[in-house]
Amino acid sequence: MALIELQDVGKSYGPRCVLKNIHLSVDEGEFVSIVGTSASGKTTLLKLASGLLAPDQGRVLIEGQLVRDFPLRASIVFQNYSLLPWLSALENVRLAVESNFPEWSAARWKEQAMRYLELVGLGAAAAKRPGQLSGGMRQRVAIARAFAVEPRILFLDEPFGALDALTRVTLQQELDKLCQAQTPRATVLMITNSVDEGIMLSDRILALGTTLSAAVPVSLPRPRPADMMLHDENAVRLRARVTEFLTAGRASSEAAKSARKPMNVAVPVEA
Repeated sequence: MALIELQDVGKSYGPRCVLKNIHLSVDEGEFVSIVGTSASGKTTLLKLASGLLAPDQGRVLIEGQLVRDFPLRASIVFQNYSLLPWLSALENVRLAVESNFPEWSAARWKEQAMRYLELVGLGAAAAKRPGQLSGGMRQRVAIARAFAVEPRILFLDEPFGALDALTRVTLQQELDKLCQAQTPRATVLMITNSVDEGIMLSDRILALGTTLSAAVPVSLPRPRPADMMLHDENAVRLRARVTEFLTAGRASSEAAKSARKPMNVAVPVEA
């Protein structure tokens, strides 16, 4: 049985339909990426899957149970870090650990938080506040916070979209290491506008246009080096296939928008 299921899900904002007839199934331990262009409804889909937003139609299930709120033992990483600016890096992570493991001692909360900061290379910056850290370092704190609660489910909302290319590749590699090292592996649902990022990290990729494409399995061995997209023939073929789905989805979406627009009809004026 799938861990996460979206069954015929739809969502509108006022008169604008963002998602319609979405079906998605994610098995336990899978890393699934949804790739789409801007304004394709990716963030809305993630919010629906995580219980942060209620669908207008259809059902969202986790372990066969209807989702009405953000699930227990789950974490989410946003593009904009979402750190508390008045707390240090260590305190930001420790607060999440405390919320998820209230039965632990204060010493164990701190130990767990420090362990994950060190795993993302920020042990020396534990006492610094977010304003004293670079964008890449802040996102490392956000990733450490997400993994420190030992999540069963991890939701990723374009987690590296605001970073420069070099930092983005570095953090992709660190995220992949954390995912592979976790036992049991967390189930991950990520949205991204980068086909290459989806291929680097995922077990399966789906493209989001007017609806979700068929799933494209990513059977490349791990670890996946940063230059894989340049030299691996299978990776290049995967990129072409996902890009084809995206292009078809965008064309279909544009055609649907054009069909809804009122036509300007010239009316002759009698002399």
